[in-house]
Amino acid sequence: MTKLERRSLLKTMALGLGSMALPSAFAKKKPAKKLKIGHTCITWGTFPRPGDDATLEPALKDISAEGFWTFETFPEVLDNWDKRGLLTPLIAKYGVPLRSGYITGNLIDPSKRKDEIARIVALSKVVQKFNGTFVVLAPNSVKRDAYNFQEHKADIISALNDYAAAVTDLGLATGLHQHTGTCIESRDEVYTVMEAVNTKNLKFAPDVGQLQKGGADAAKVVKDFLPLVKHMHLKDYKGWQYYSGYCPLGMGTVDLPAILDMVESAGLIGDVMVELDPSPDGPMTPLQTVQTTKAYLQKLGYTFRT
Repeated sequence: MTKLERRSLLKTMALGLGSMALPSAFAKKKPAKKLKIGHTCITWGTFPRPGDDATLEPALKDISAEGFWTFETFPEVLDNWDKRGLLTPLIAKYGVPLRSGYITGNLIDPSKRKDEIARIVALSKVVQKFNGTFVVLAPNSVKRDAYNFQEHKADIISALNDYAAAVTDLGLATGLHQHTGTCIESRDEVYTVMEAVNTKNLKFAPDVGQLQKGGADAAKVVKDFLPLVKHMHLKDYKGWQYYSGYCPLGMGTVDLPAILDMVESAGLIGDVMVELDPSPDGPMTPLQTVQTTKAYLQKLGYTFRT
C-alpha cells in the first residue's frame, strides 16, 4: 500500500468514526441530579440511650468523610451534647449540617397528649436551634400480635394533627414516618392515616425500607402520596440476618431508582436521608456500608461534597 493510499484509508476511517460519534454528540443530555442526599446516624448505634450518644462523633466523621450533605439524629442526642457545650464545635469540626430530628410520639393514649405535645415542642426547638428544618414524627411501638388499629384510629389521627400543628407553629416542617412494630406499620394503616390527617401541617416522611419490610410495594406507596412526600429515609431491604433485615443501597428489593426519580421530579432536594440499622455482627463496618451505598448512588448520577 502506498503512502497516499494509507492517508486516504486513515482519512476515511476518521470520517467514519466521526459520523459514529454524531448521535452521542447530539443526544439529549440527562438533567443533572439535584438531590443532596444525607445520612442518619443510627448505623453507628446513635440512640438516645445512656452511652449511645457517644457514637455521634464517629457517625459525623464517616458521614463527612464520604461527602454526604446533611445528617439526622435524635434531638435528645443533640441536647446531651449541647448541654456539655460540645455540639456546636462538633458540627463545625466535620462540616455536615443538621437537617432533621427524629421524634417518637405516643399516638394511642389520649391521657398523655398534653405532656407529649410539650415534650415534642421542646425537642423540636432543639432541632431548630441547630438549624434543622424538619421533624420526623414516628409512631409509638405496640405489640402487633395483640394490636387493633381500628380501635385506635381516631386517637392516632387526632394526636398526629395536634403534634403536627405544634411543630409547624414553630416554623418547622413535619411528616409521618411509618415504622414496623408500631401503631402505624402496614400499607392499609398508612393509607388510612394519610388520607384522614390534616395534610396542611402533616406531610409524609416514609421509610421506604420499612414499607417494603412491612409487605408493601414501597415505590407504589411513594407514587400514591408523592405530593405529600417532603422527607424520606432511603433504605433497602434484603430480609437477611444482618441490619434488622436491611442492607446497603442496591443490595435489596426496594425499587430505589424509581423512588429517587419520583422524588427528584417532585423537587425534593435536601430531605432524603440514607439509613441502615446497626448490626454489631454485620459483614461490614458502618463506614463500609456508607461507602457501598455512596458508590451505588454515584452510579445513579448523584454527587457528594468534596
